[in-house]
Amino acid sequence: MPVFLTRGAAGLVFASLAAQAQPPSPQAWQACTAVADPAARLACFDGWSRSQGGASASANASPASGPAAPAAAAPATAAEADPAAPEPPVPEPPVRSAAGTRIGLRLTRLEGCRDPRYSSMSRFWELEPGADCGTFGLRGYRPISIGVVASDSVNRRPTSDNPLNTALTDVDYRNTELRLQLSVRTKVAKGLLVSDEDESDSLWLGYTQQSYWQLFTPALSRPFRNTDHEPEIMYVAPVQSALPGRWRLRYAGVGVAHQSNGQSLPLSRSWNRTYLMAGAEHGSLQLHGRVWRRAAEAGTDDNPAVSDWLGRAELQAIWSADADNLWSMTARHSLKRPGRGSIRVEWFRALADKGTGSSSGLQLHTQLFAGYGDSLLDYNRRRVTFSVGLSLVDW
Repeated sequence: MPVFLTRGAAGLVFASLAAQAQPPSPQAWQACTAVADPAARLACFDGWSRSQGGASASANASPASGPAAPAAAAPATAAEADPAAPEPPVPEPPVRSAAGTRIGLRLTRLEGCRDPRYSSMSRFWELEPGADCGTFGLRGYRPISIGVVASDSVNRRPTSDNPLNTALTDVDYRNTELRLQLSVRTKVAKGLLVSDEDESDSLWLGYTQQSYWQLFTPALSRPFRNTDHEPEIMYVAPVQSALPGRWRLRYAGVGVAHQSNGQSLPLSRSWNRTYLMAGAEHGSLQLHGRVWRRAAEAGTDDNPAVSDWLGRAELQAIWSADADNLWSMTARHSLKRPGRGSIRVEWFRALADKGTGSSSGLQLHTQLFAGYGDSLLDYNRRRVTFSVGLSLVDW
């Protein structure tokens, strides 16, 4: 049956050991294991350790020489032992990433807006200081993609309610063409109105360019049928913090966008708009919404009533099915009768790197579109298109 000693009893054990003429037995530490109080047990072991040190010193001393001479003190540093020796290097302090995590002496690519510990929406709009990748760095915006497009029709004679913007002759375009899209953004400022330890607002510049290339029409020297340019400026402010297992309204913002195709009459198309936007998420699900108002035209209107065709609002739903598959659906509506607009369904499939087996920087990108405004030149023409191609992962 074990015997439990109090702190005072532990002291008595080693008081009696010190009074003995013979050195204490190394097995005396076993008495400390019976001490119940943690502080007393620690004191017991400390006492045993000191008694062992004294016993070793007595055993090493020669009886003929009397008490052992004190040992020379070891030099505190290498410089004291040898004045010519260089000082040892001072170790570098560990670096902390933007997310505040200890990662040793070098940064990894999983910091800030790439840190998977933050939600997708936090990383995309950098809503939290830990998900921040700094200002004036290029990042992806909409999909950067290239794909082959097959459609039910092609706009061979673009028209507009403005007679000056109506083509007079047909061009023999093919229904199959190549679509290229480049879309980037950069954060130019942060902490304008909201800046604390948990959240931060930001100001962004964005640019999207989408081109339709008649690659499969050699008889026409493979022209670009249309290229849309869309610069934007966006202000984004955090609303609610991410909370696992619950829908949260994560951000709200305002933006200004200009879109034009840069062509001359009669194919010129352009418009300006201001919009409000917001986004919510729940686990692997995201919702992004925008509602906009077209700015009045100062001169000639290239595309009258464009909002009645392209729409006045859009809602995008994104579902990350797993690490390799992402689905997206975007619906636009005119918010008035007749209810025109469009719907776009997309599937992104991560492609594996043959060398490592892990996901590479490319995705298989398939898209189905039906409605108006697949391009600005087609703002008042209904099309159904299906495309297959490749997209770059956001960096």
